Amino acid sequence: MTKQQANWSPYDNNGGSCVAIAGADYCVVAADTRMSTGYNILTRDYSKLCKLADKCVMASSGFQADVKALQKHLAARHLIYQHQHNKQMSCPAMAQLLSNTLYYKRFFPYYSFNVLGGLDNEGKGCVFTYDAVGSYEKVGYSSLGSGSTLIMPFLDNQLKSPSPLLLPAQDAVTPLVEAEAVDLVKTVFASASERDIYTGDKLEIVVINADGIHREYMDLRKD
Repeated sequence: MTKQQANWSPYDNNGGSCVAIAGADYCVVAADTRMSTGYNILTRDYSKLCKLADKCVMASSGFQADVKALQKHLAARHLIYQHQHNKQMSCPAMAQLLSNTLYYKRFFPYYSFNVLGGLDNEGKGCVFTYDAVGSYEKVGYSSLGSGSTLIMPFLDNQLKSPSPLLLPAQDAVTPLVEAEAVDLVKTVFASASERDIYTGDKLEIVVINADGIHREYMDLRKD
């Protein structure tokens, strides 16, 4: 008789896609609202975006239970920082905190793939992209999640970010104005939802600029 072994994992992948685009004076962060497991849709109205500070928003795909735990940890660390320094964290500081937090858990990682977007101290858009154990990079645009393999080639074609290996280093922010970046995000999600079963239902878009944070929604495929 063949020996049978239980195949249990503490992780799940709840699907979904995230995109962030940095501009000269704005940052657009977007994600769909479908949460799935396997071929089951758990909910069609789940926000994958989390406001970490006034000018910093994180979008997360992967295992949403780990994402919630990570968000609670970052909120607690940010509250301690505000009590100690009497000000909010900047987006680059939050990016470093997120990297440290993920790396600290590297032996039993948060199964979350995060992209962080916001404004830096000069008011310029910035995007930081992560893997599950805290390696991160500052880029002009990024996409993570189940639809990222469909979305990133499209963004590469449209935005043509300079290589980070170029010397002297070139600014990675995209040349698009804010309205064009929002339209591009809507286009890539409409395309990805046609091909990826884990991306769909509704698109949540957050635009961060000098006036604050603006949020809007767009319907996607619901099947």
